[in-house]
Amino acid sequence: MNKPLKIIIAVITAVLLLLVLVWSLMAQRIALNPEGTVGNTAGNLYNEGLFCEYDGTVYFSNSNTNGGLFRMSPDESNISRINTLKVRNLLAGGKYLYYYESGTLSTNSEFGVLTGTKSFNRCELDGRRNAALSRELLSTAQLVGNYLYMMTSNGTSNSFYKLKIDASEKVELADYVINPACASGGYLYYSGSKDLFLHQLNTSTDVDRVLWEEKVWNPVVDGDYVYYMDVSNNYRLCRYSLSLGTVDVLTEDRVDCFNVGSGYIYYQKNDATSPQLICMYTDGTNAHAIAGGNYTHINMTSRYVYFQAFGDDKTLYHSPLGSNSCEIFYAAMEAASKEQK
Repeated sequence: MNKPLKIIIAVITAVLLLLVLVWSLMAQRIALNPEGTVGNTAGNLYNEGLFCEYDGTVYFSNSNTNGGLFRMSPDESNISRINTLKVRNLLAGGKYLYYYESGTLSTNSEFGVLTGTKSFNRCELDGRRNAALSRELLSTAQLVGNYLYMMTSNGTSNSFYKLKIDASEKVELADYVINPACASGGYLYYSGSKDLFLHQLNTSTDVDRVLWEEKVWNPVVDGDYVYYMDVSNNYRLCRYSLSLGTVDVLTEDRVDCFNVGSGYIYYQKNDATSPQLICMYTDGTNAHAIAGGNYTHINMTSRYVYFQAFGDDKTLYHSPLGSNSCEIFYAAMEAASKEQK
């Protein structure tokens, strides 16, 4: 082989290696999120974050025997499994899905066996390129822009910090409990760990301030209103106008948990003799029961509300928004799966 040919082959080889290296680096690069990205609604995250709707797709945790992380259309069609993990605290934004993994459901038993370590993960929206971002015990996490705001606890100490979505730039913000579930307009809204007042954290500056000196629990910002459980008045449900500074009492019922979205509020009425899951408009009108008993984990999408009976984390119910009744979700899920076949 003559020398010029050797040189040409060497140059071509070097160029190919460079292209492979560039492609590899680009493949590992984490794409940034669109401006204004928020990972999930506050109401869903207060209720375990079992459902998350993003860009025309609903991602959800299947708590039934076979378990797993699934996705579907908002009308509950096109159901498919992403993985077999036991997950909660679902977040989505840009090209990625985030979730807290509490184990993997083994198929060695007809009942399933939960195995594996706990971790907070990032993957592509179809489940590929899964990566563990944290091995800490997670209480709640929220995605705001290109940062994850994470509340972790090991039982003896707490840590609230932000972490860039590529797992860099970890910044400790507090050593006490801050629930980052409620995010809107570049701010986090939360109930102060000591005073229970409504606090506001600016995510651009990490500066915190007391926004309103009233005791609130699980604040949810929806438009101009902050919906909350009124700690000083038997946990009744109220809303506070950010622009007017006025308060509307939506119900005198003692509330265990609630969710807000698409013009509706769903809440669990705490009552020793007749507990009920109630649906009403966001102004408190047209309140009606959709199920008797004690329910929890109220998650909402643009079309449905999902919930579970207290003490039963296997059975999941669903109801079209505004409906007067409900049914077990898995019946509809199995029917949709058969139609796909």
